Amino acid sequence: MKISLKKTDLFVGIYLLSAVMFFIISIPSWLLDFLLAFNLSVALIVLFNALFAKEVLDMASYPTILLFTTIFRIGLNVSSTKLILRDGDAGKVVLTFGQFVGGGNLVIGIIIFIIIIIIQFIVINKGSERVAEVTARFTLDAMAGKQMAIDSDLNTGAITDKEAAEKRKKLQQENAFFGSMDGATKYVKGDATAGLIITGINLVGGIVMGMLYSGLTVNEALNKYTILTIGDGLSSQIPSLLISLATGILVTKASSDGELGDEIVGQLFSIDKVLMMVGAALVVMGLFTPLPNYIYIPLGIALIVVGRRLKKRTGVEAIEEEVEESEAEAQEIRKPENVVNLLNVDPIELEFGYGIIPLADVNQGGDLLDRVVMIRRQVALELGAVVPIIRLRDNIQLNPNQYIIKIKGIQVSDGEILFDHYMAMNPGYVEEEITGIPTFEPSFHLPAIWITESQRERAESLGYTVVDPPSIIATHLTEIIRQHISELLTRQDVSNLINNIKDNNQALIDELVPKLLGIGEIQKVLQNLLSEGISIRDLVTIFETLADHASVTRDTDILTEYVRQSLKRAISGKYFPSNETTSVVTLDPNIEQEIMSSVKNTEQGSYLSLDPERTKKIMASTGSELKKLEDMGKNPIVITSPIVRLYFKKLAVDYYKDIIVISYNEVESNVELQSVGMVTA
Repeated sequence: MKISLKKTDLFVGIYLLSAVMFFIISIPSWLLDFLLAFNLSVALIVLFNALFAKEVLDMASYPTILLFTTIFRIGLNVSSTKLILRDGDAGKVVLTFGQFVGGGNLVIGIIIFIIIIIIQFIVINKGSERVAEVTARFTLDAMAGKQMAIDSDLNTGAITDKEAAEKRKKLQQENAFFGSMDGATKYVKGDATAGLIITGINLVGGIVMGMLYSGLTVNEALNKYTILTIGDGLSSQIPSLLISLATGILVTKASSDGELGDEIVGQLFSIDKVLMMVGAALVVMGLFTPLPNYIYIPLGIALIVVGRRLKKRTGVEAIEEEVEESEAEAQEIRKPENVVNLLNVDPIELEFGYGIIPLADVNQGGDLLDRVVMIRRQVALELGAVVPIIRLRDNIQLNPNQYIIKIKGIQVSDGEILFDHYMAMNPGYVEEEITGIPTFEPSFHLPAIWITESQRERAESLGYTVVDPPSIIATHLTEIIRQHISELLTRQDVSNLINNIKDNNQALIDELVPKLLGIGEIQKVLQNLLSEGISIRDLVTIFETLADHASVTRDTDILTEYVRQSLKRAISGKYFPSNETTSVVTLDPNIEQEIMSSVKNTEQGSYLSLDPERTKKIMASTGSELKKLEDMGKNPIVITSPIVRLYFKKLAVDYYKDIIVISYNEVESNVELQSVGMVTA
C-alpha cells in the first residue's frame, strides 16, 4: 500500500518530532538561535491570525496549535538549559535578551522578567481560563435553543434545508471548539508555571556549575548566569506571552462579519458626541488643573475637531444612504419580475391574520413555531412519514383572528380564535355550565365556548376541557396533516425512506427496487396505507411483503391488501384495545358476493360497477348500523372478508368519511369482537 505524505503533514511531523528530540539530544547554540527566532515568528503569526480572524471558527484548530507550540517551546527551554549549565553559553539570542532588555542592569532585568511573568500568569492566563470556561458552559446551555431557532427559521421559510444543515454544523463546531478551549487554556497556564520553575533552576544550577566546575567566584557566577537565565526566560516567555494574548483575543472575540480592528475602532470612535465631550473635558483639565496644558489642551482640541468632522460625515452618509435606498426601491420596481419563483408551491402553509402574530413571534413569548416542529416529530413517530416543511405566513387580507391551512397552495380548512381567550369543551358529563362565547372546535367541529383567563380555573374544576389558542391551531393543523399525509408523500420522500433502510437491508432493496416494483408503485402502496391511517414505520415488513407478492401482481391496490395483512398486529393494536371486547358491524355474505360480482378488471386496475340504486340501499343500511356504534360512543368499524374490504371501503368512504373497514385477516387471533349489527339490503 502506497502512502502519500503531503508537505503540510511533513512540516507538522517534523515540528513535533523536533520538540521531542530537544529533550534527548543537545543542539548547538547557533541552531538554538535560529529555533528561538522561529518560535517567536510562530507566536507572532498565531497572534495576528487571532487578531484578524472574523470569527472563532476561522481558527477551529487553535486548541491543537496551542498544544503544539507549548511542547515546542518547552523543548527549547530544555535545550537552552543544557547549554547554560554545560557551556555557560546559550547563543546570541539568549545573551542579547538578557543584556538588552535589562539595559545592562541585573536588577532591572530581573524586575522586567518578573513583571512579564505576573502579566502573563495572573492577568492574561487567569482571565482567558475563566472566559473559556464560562463561554464553554453558556455555549453548551444555549445549544438547544439555537437548534430550535434554526428549526423555526426553516419552518417559516427564512432559510433553506441546505442553510439549516450548515447552521447546525457550525453550531456543533462552535460547541466543540469552546469545549476544547476550556481545556486548552490549562496548557498556557501550565506553560507559564513551567517557565518560572525552569528559570529558578537555571539560576541556582548555573551559579553552582560556575563555582564548582568553572572556578568562578560567587559574584562572577551570579553576574554571568543571571544574565543568561533572564535572557533564556525572556526568549521563551515573550513568545508564550504572545500565545497567551492570542488565546485571550480568541476566547473573547464575538462573531462578526468584520475584522476586529475595524470593530474596535468603529465602536470606540463612532459617536461624535462622545468625542466632543471627552475633548472638552481634557481642555478643562488642561486649563484649570496643574496637569501639563501643552499635552491636555492640544489633545482635547484634536478630539473636538474629530468629533465635529464625524458629525458632519454622519449627516452626509445618512443622506446618501436615504438616496441609495430610494434608488434601490425604484430599481426593484423597474426590474422584470422573476415569475419562476411564483411557480413554487409549498406543500403545507399556515396563514394567519395579524391578531395571531404574537402566537408565532418568539420575541412576544409565542411558541407556535415550536409546536409546528413538534407536529412534524409527532406525525413521523405515529405514521412513519416525514411531513414537509410547514410554512408560516401572516396575511393581512384575513380577519385579524382568522387562520387558514393550505395543502399545495389550495385552502383546505380554516379557523378563528380569540386572542387572550381559552376554548372550553364539555366532554359530556359537566353538570354546571359556564357562560362564554359559543363557537365550534375547528378540528372535530365540536360545540365549545370561549372563556377568559379568569374563568379558566373554574371551568377546569367543573370538568371542562380547556385549551389555549396555540394548542387549538396545532391540533387543527395536526388533523389536517393526518388527513392529507398520503398526498404529501412524494417519490423523493419514498426514495429517502428506501435509502434510510438500505444499509441494513441491502438484499431486500436490491430484490425489490427496481426489479419488481418502481418507486412510483411503492409510493402508491404507501399512500394507500397512509390514507387509512396505517403507519408505514415498519418499512422492512412492508417491503418484504411487496417482494413476496409483486411477482404475482403489480396492482398496487391488491398489494396494499397483502401489506395490510402483514401489518395486522399494528392494525389490531390501533383499533382493538387488548383485554377488551370491541363492538363492530359486519357485512352480509350476500352483499359481499354481490360486490365481488360487480368488480371489473382492466389493464389499468379493477373498479366496482354496482347499480346506483343498490349502492344507495347498501349505504343506507351501513349508515343505520354505524349509528348504533356512534350512539355507543364506539369507532365506526366494519369487518369484511379480505377480498371485499378494498372495494367496500372505496364504496363507503364517499358516504361516510370516518368509516374504518377491516378484513378478518387483519385481526389478531386474540382480539375479541362483538357484532352489534349486519349491513344488509
